[in-house]
Amino acid sequence: MTERRSVLITGATRGIGRAIAEELAEGWHILVGGTHADTVNELVASLPSAEPFVVDLTDDAAMADATVRVGQLDALVHSAGGIVVSPIAEMDPQAWRDLFEINVVAVAALTSKLLPQLRASHGQVIAINSGSGFHTRANQSAYSATKHALVAVTNGLREEERGQVRVTSIHPGPVDTDMQVTMQELLGGTYQPEKYLHPADVARTVALALEMRPGASVDYLSVRPAG
Repeated sequence: MTERRSVLITGATRGIGRAIAEELAEGWHILVGGTHADTVNELVASLPSAEPFVVDLTDDAAMADATVRVGQLDALVHSAGGIVVSPIAEMDPQAWRDLFEINVVAVAALTSKLLPQLRASHGQVIAINSGSGFHTRANQSAYSATKHALVAVTNGLREEERGQVRVTSIHPGPVDTDMQVTMQELLGGTYQPEKYLHPADVARTVALALEMRPGASVDYLSVRPAG
């Protein structure tokens, strides 16, 4: 039997992250990333080959302790993240800091800790970004600012690790997830799931990037609702 490649997926217990774990489950060993042991262990138990990676990504000491126990790693998928919907005039400064902490700083910090394993395997880093990484709508400036910053992080990482680690930035349009429900509630809109992508659509783009031959790198992928 071919040895499974190993992938760590953050935010793996819900939404896009869970869909990615389920998409890759047949051929990969999944490190299920999440902050709550009960939901992480529930998903681990449902997958053919998996183990828990329970950590608060904004806790530097906890992250350092968790990453030192990670062995072989062939891919790192950043799917954890947060959102704030508010006009700039009403944004609390701490809300800006908290959002950057989870959407940008945690991504860079976790990647940095795991680069030795990824370099050894000539692995891949995949960041689930957003269409908001390219444009900004009213009341979403903070969220979009973090996603623009994440583009800069992945662009820089790609150049720094070229020839060693491949880096992909995936930019979905609106996806039918809990986060999208929250966003529409905050915006006062009507939630129409049939107009949004299914999380599995995004998961398939991750699988595509991971299935490329070693000599090819998917730098960016944009996937949007067809309608």
